Amino acid sequence: MKFGPNNHEERCSESHSSASTIATISATLSADPDIDSSAIEIRMLGPVVVLEGYITKAADRDKVISLAAMIVGWENVQDRMLSRFPMQ
Repeated sequence: MKFGPNNHEERCSESHSSASTIATISATLSADPDIDSSAIEIRMLGPVVVLEGYITKAADRDKVISLAAMIVGWENVQDRMLSRFPMQ
């Protein structure tokens, strides 16, 4: 059964690809003990990975972006993370 240009067959591979990319980046960030990735959200806009949420250390920004870029390439990473440093 087809319902026009948005049928499942045309969208399925794209959705699975995005989901697997997000899962790979998420697992990579989680595996790094130096990064607090608990407040980072990963989204896909076409081929672009959008990193949103909060970082708690300045060094985390570069490391998160670098890890994501290793998976999708530098040109496909968009940083929208905000800094939230603990009060001292």
